[in-house]
Amino acid sequence: MCSRNSSSITSFFIVSLLAVLVNPTISSRAFTKEHPRVSVASNCESWRLASETNNAGSWNVVPSRCVNSVKNYINGGQFENDYNIVARYAIAYAKRINLGRDGKDAWVFDIDETLLSNLDYYKVHGYGSEPYDNAKFNEWAVQGKASSFDGSLRLYKALKKLGFTIILLTGRDENQRSITEKNLRNAGYFGWNRLILRGKNDQGKTAIQYKSEQRSKVVKEGYKIHGNTGDQWSDLQGFAVATRSFKVPNPMYYIA
Repeated sequence: MCSRNSSSITSFFIVSLLAVLVNPTISSRAFTKEHPRVSVASNCESWRLASETNNAGSWNVVPSRCVNSVKNYINGGQFENDYNIVARYAIAYAKRINLGRDGKDAWVFDIDETLLSNLDYYKVHGYGSEPYDNAKFNEWAVQGKASSFDGSLRLYKALKKLGFTIILLTGRDENQRSITEKNLRNAGYFGWNRLILRGKNDQGKTAIQYKSEQRSKVVKEGYKIHGNTGDQWSDLQGFAVATRSFKVPNPMYYIA
């Protein structure tokens, strides 16, 4: 039989554990503290896993001690392999869907770090260890130099061949429409149904709210969103969500 003392200790432990699990701030802060018996590299791999699975909660920058880990992950081939695996699962899922003949079977794609890679920008900005600078990033974006990912281009082309209607939904502003379209075509993407960008009425909205509202409009038009691919959880969550969503890796930044 447990004494009142041991019972209280057990209760305190359970409550404390639950507090960590349900509070993203506590969870993230606790997770980034290194365990004395675990290497920095191992801790950073665990941090990256927690971030990718959305268990770390909202975070602003890559921890300074994890910059080399993120750099090696992206440049060492594992990032590309992880992306390719996601693309393969998405294609396998898409092939099982019986499409109608009305052109209303849709697949939604985010753009930045999903279809277009801004890695050349982040290479000179600390691989996500520097605070996001909207002005600097827009200076890069309007150059239209972003490339495609091998996995994203393969997935995109496979979906087009299967007959899906492609809808591009990005957090970029409407004034970047022309350069975004040009960049997408230069990177190998053609034949999308529509490209949705933030208009004046969308300014100030969170990514989840803005993208949910835009997907809702698409659904009201009669489209069925079978799939959605994005690098942020905010690309995939909210309402009017896809039947199945596919999160591609991005250890460099988090958008709420």
